[in-house]
Amino acid sequence: MVTRMFVDECTVKLTAGDGGRGCVSFRREKFEPWGGPNGGDGGKGGDVILVGDVNTNNLVDYKYQPHWRAERGGHGLGKDCNGREGKSAELRMPLGTIVTDLATGAVVAEVIAEGQRIVLCKGGKGGWGNTRFKSSVNRAPRQNGPGEPGEKGEYRLVLKSIADVGLVGFPNAGKSSLTGRITKAHPKTAAYPFTTLHPQIGVIEYPDELKGDRRLLLADVPGLIEGASENRGLGHRFLRHIERCALLVIIVDMAGTDARDPRVDYKHLLRELELYDAALLDKPRLVVANKMDVEAAAAHLKKFKTRHKTVDVIEISCLTGDGLDRLKKELLKRVTKLRAKEKASPASGA
Repeated sequence: MVTRMFVDECTVKLTAGDGGRGCVSFRREKFEPWGGPNGGDGGKGGDVILVGDVNTNNLVDYKYQPHWRAERGGHGLGKDCNGREGKSAELRMPLGTIVTDLATGAVVAEVIAEGQRIVLCKGGKGGWGNTRFKSSVNRAPRQNGPGEPGEKGEYRLVLKSIADVGLVGFPNAGKSSLTGRITKAHPKTAAYPFTTLHPQIGVIEYPDELKGDRRLLLADVPGLIEGASENRGLGHRFLRHIERCALLVIIVDMAGTDARDPRVDYKHLLRELELYDAALLDKPRLVVANKMDVEAAAAHLKKFKTRHKTVDVIEISCLTGDGLDRLKKELLKRVTKLRAKEKASPASGA
């Protein structure tokens, strides 16, 4: 099985098409030797357009093909025939892509919706044919326009996944196992740390009889370690993928594997999120206590709840499947409320 490389950051050089050159031509027909100018205009150059595509999930296509150029416009022809318009270069982007102009450092575009079209570089206008220069004092003009150059630039593409639920936790806490059990994604699982090397986006689907939305997107971020905000481990590269999530799910190994203390793990996870971006702690979050099938988990859970009395905890076991249905319903309930609140907020502020 070939695994496709995951790329969430790259640089591209984009060039729109130049406008076509205008034509210098004169009408020559029988009995009309001085028919006047009839040179057509040049065609407009093609644009470079970003297109939001829900079926594209990373930027690997632009990592190894960073140069993109739209087609130039066709040159004008005689008999008042204008040149054809150049074909645009359409770049299909995953939702959540942020585009930064390297020359200015400014964010110039953000792809957030399916089918969204953003003209990043405009094609040049076609040059005028000599017909355009005709006047009462210049009946036989020999001027023409060369056509304008297309816009070009160098841009940084950064992907921040758009998901409803962001799943974070230490290595081997069970994030990949949970993603595989409640979504159709199939992340790698194994009995060693860092089996997930890049974010996984899975879809949680619900039976038709449940009210509300029928699907949620879940982002499984590679395991964090203490010091992730200081570029240790793998998770620091991918924390940006939970910035847009409506709800954070923090999964804790409640069995205390390898003599770990779930209370300390939870404290360190919150600390790493805060060091990366303090705003992440303001997001609604839910704690999932995994590995409750292990005998020691009950005692660890009791201690955890004693220290973190206000934290909402849902008990599950990815091995046996216990608690997964309750978790799915709770995620749907919370995200639905958050969506309704978000939709109502602009109206309330009016």
